[in-house]
Amino acid sequence: MSRLTIDKGLCILCGKCVEACPFDALELKDQVVVNENCRLCGICVKVCPVSALVIERGLSKTVDFDSYKDILVFAEQRGGRLSSVVLELIGKGRELADKLHQKLAVVIPGTNTESLVEKIKQYPVDTIYVYDHPELAYYRAETYTAVLEDLVKEIKPGILLVGATQVGRSLAPRLATRLKTGLTADCTILDVKPNGDLIQTRPAFGGNVMAQIITPKHRPQMATVRPKVMAPSALNTTYPTTVVLQEVKPTMLSSGISFLSIEPKPQETAITEAEVIIAVGRGLKKADDLILIESLAKELGGMVAVTRPLVEAGWCSYTKQIGLSGRTVRPKLIIACGISGAIQFVAGMSSSDVIFAINKDPDAPIFGVAHYGLIGDFYEILPALVNELKSSANL
Repeated sequence: MSRLTIDKGLCILCGKCVEACPFDALELKDQVVVNENCRLCGICVKVCPVSALVIERGLSKTVDFDSYKDILVFAEQRGGRLSSVVLELIGKGRELADKLHQKLAVVIPGTNTESLVEKIKQYPVDTIYVYDHPELAYYRAETYTAVLEDLVKEIKPGILLVGATQVGRSLAPRLATRLKTGLTADCTILDVKPNGDLIQTRPAFGGNVMAQIITPKHRPQMATVRPKVMAPSALNTTYPTTVVLQEVKPTMLSSGISFLSIEPKPQETAITEAEVIIAVGRGLKKADDLILIESLAKELGGMVAVTRPLVEAGWCSYTKQIGLSGRTVRPKLIIACGISGAIQFVAGMSSSDVIFAINKDPDAPIFGVAHYGLIGDFYEILPALVNELKSSANL
């Protein structure tokens, strides 16, 4: 294990390392003490005038990289319905596999999986691995982790992609721990180096920076990907896909969780599925004024969405929030009303086909990502737009 060590014989207790540490991980007492906040960033090592601090890197097992190749996608399903993020992962996985001249595989744990297999066969996937058993009908952490661990150890993929859904966020860290490998969560961009290293880009420090992360010493490389940030795979019904039925071993089904009953959640349309979204932010003066946003959404057959401050004010449900701490959307059209365009919001909607911004501030950052912009007060613009749409509908 890596650690920061301090040579007490060299240390002059100048305190420069304590002042420079961004994590408050060093304390100056009768000597310099390292606490649990240390992230081994190395800043203290650089500022030490007498080179008294050293990061001792632990030795990791040597991985035979040549034995790890190809890309594996986890096909999440709930009650026999494929999660939409799977097709996005297949699209990105195909792209990365082609760059590396490797193959793309998909793993499906579930029961009565024939329809799921037929659906995935419509896309450019080389191999579909199926674990079919009644005990796998619904997600349980222990069983699904055991299934994926079994497959990964058998086929040794170089890259494993999982959707950053409730299931994926539960499954991926458990699996990474079992496999003793790294995991980058909530990725928004993925690319590969010619040597097979996966370049994983995700927002960091509250969305203020985009961090690029690689896993150079371990395999497989694991990433969870936020839904709606990547384009779904194109259909390819003639692609030669091989289906492999895997053995479900009794040890895989061991779990401390039992399903007593399954109650389907009432169906409701989520903003992640909307093709048209009217979003509003701090420019909204009071909760009652949401009716103005709703009227435009009604005319365009769309849905209303908001930024985080409106949710925190109790004006709208968190299920309507767009952004890093909310939903990621990819509609055909999004109209942003009174939204400044902070990176936390933009990260959740920048992949939209058409972005139309309305803001009184001509320097608002939202205009930097919008395809079309209108400088003005949406309180004046929206009623006129609604009336125009109604007039056009009556022609």
